[in-house]
This record gives sequence, C-alpha cells and structure tokens, in this order.
Amino acid sequence: MDKLTIERVSKGFYKHNALTEVSFGVKEKSIFGLLGPNGAGKTTLIRIINQIISADNGEIRLSGELLRPNHIEKIGYLPEERGLYKKMKVGEQAIYLAQLKGMSKADAIQQLKSWFIKFDIIDWWDKKVEELSKGMAQKIQFIITVVHEPDLLILDEPFSGFDPINTNLIKKEILALRDRGATVILSTHNMGSVEEICDEIVLIDQSEIILEGKVDELRTRFKPHEYEITFNGSILGFTNAMWTNFELVDKAKQNGTIKARVKLLNDKTLNDLLKIAIAHVDVLEVKEVLPSMNDIFISAIEEKKHKKEAIKP
Repeated sequence: MDKLTIERVSKGFYKHNALTEVSFGVKEKSIFGLLGPNGAGKTTLIRIINQIISADNGEIRLSGELLRPNHIEKIGYLPEERGLYKKMKVGEQAIYLAQLKGMSKADAIQQLKSWFIKFDIIDWWDKKVEELSKGMAQKIQFIITVVHEPDLLILDEPFSGFDPINTNLIKKEILALRDRGATVILSTHNMGSVEEICDEIVLIDQSEIILEGKVDELRTRFKPHEYEITFNGSILGFTNAMWTNFELVDKAKQNGTIKARVKLLNDKTLNDLLKIAIAHVDVLEVKEVLPSMNDIFISAIEEKKHKKEAIKP
C-alpha cells in the first residue's frame, strides 16, 4: 500500500513550469529517493506536500486520504535551508518546536534528551544555538524533525556538511526509523547514500519524471554489459584475444596480477568471453560491472537531452 500518492500534480510560476503532471506512489515503510538536478522541481513538490504552497492541478493523498491541514502533524520535514533561532538555548528551542508538532512538554523533554544522549550532544542542551558548529546544528535539526515520530519523513539533503562518521550515523537512524514504521522521502545529491538505503527512486528533470523504479532493478536495467576479469598471464595475449566482439575498456596491473574491464559486443555472452579468456590466461575472478546510481542519474539526464535535440526542427 502507498503511504503517499502523487496524482498528476502540476505547478507553475510565471512562465515557468516547476512541475508537469507528476505522478508516483511512495510505499509504506520504505525509503524513497526523490532525485533530480538543481531546479528540476523537487523542492516545489516537497513544499506542496508540506502545504507550504498549493498545486495548480492534481491531488495528493496521505494513507489514502486527500491531504488536509491536520496531516502536517504526521509529517516530519527537514528542509535543505537550515534554520534555528541563534539566541535561544538549544534545549529550550527543541522543546518549543516539538510542542508545535503536538507533543506535551514532558514527553518532548524525555524524548529529546534520549536523542541528545544517543547523538552524544547532551552537554549542549543549555548552550545557545549560535555556539554550535554547523554539523552540531544539523544534528539538532534532524532530532527536532523526527522526535514526534511522524508517519512520513521528508529529508532534504540530510547529509549536507556532515563528515563520513556523522553521515553514517544519520543513515543508521533513517534505516531504524523506517524499521519502526516510518515512511521516508529522501531528496539528495549523495548518490552513494541512495544506493545504500533507498528502496525506490523517482528522477525529475525540468519539471517531469524521466525515470522511476526500484534501485536494484534500475541498476540491472542500465548495466553496461561489462565484466571485470582478474587473471595471471600475458596482457598482450589477452588484449589480442579481445580484438573482435569485445572491447577492452580498462586494465591495471598490481603485484603481478592483472585486472581488465571488458565490454561485450555483438550480443556476446559471459560464456563467450570466458572461453576466449581461459584459452589465453589464467582467470582468477570474474565480476559483472553494475552502474552506480550516479552513472544512472547522468545517463538518464543525457538520454532525455539527446531525445529532445533529435526532435528539434
């Protein structure tokens, strides 16, 4: 069942289409990647879901119900533009924002302090926000976003500015929130994180959806039909054997062992490649090369660009 359903949503701003009949569903208890280059329309859609602005056309449903003002209590939103009141104390501000989400003061204090301890920032409870580092402030905003345990979490660039250790901490908590029942929409340019934690993605470019699906299925769909072969033997003999029906994309030698990346041509199969390779070298390992989400992102954008250029008069 879909937790969130977007149906033919459009939005324009004075001669500019920000969204053009965008439709997709986000399954319950999943992590969904909302991807696209800058200016694609992602932030506009996020603001519509959060009822900050309204769509020109289309419908949005949360748990099957048309989106209503009171649904905002079920949504946690971490915007890309961070914003905390610099002169307020950290704990005081966190309590205030948690109460705006419907929590009692007692529950807010209890849950917030638990999160502060988990993130090892409890010593900053009585400090002023202006004393925080950027990373520390981002941790606090993440906590404020999730503390009321919303059904739907919308995280816009949640890893921005974090070092690898804190990036992994946030990833771990996003996965834990999903496992506890939350549905997560993740908008990010961090394609490595998309590969690691997203179940499905939608890619928006110039206001339109150009790609959507499960991450593992997309990686299979866009695979380049290349294999990495590790072997001992003559690189010259191996290269000569690859002369027809295969393309030697790359090669490297390390400690006497050679790794070569080979692309299949003319409908040849892995078995065909292995027959040729084994006849000339001692094959140690073979791995299929799968594209990264970054590769897929770039390929989909470029493919759309080429299609548009092809139909120009």
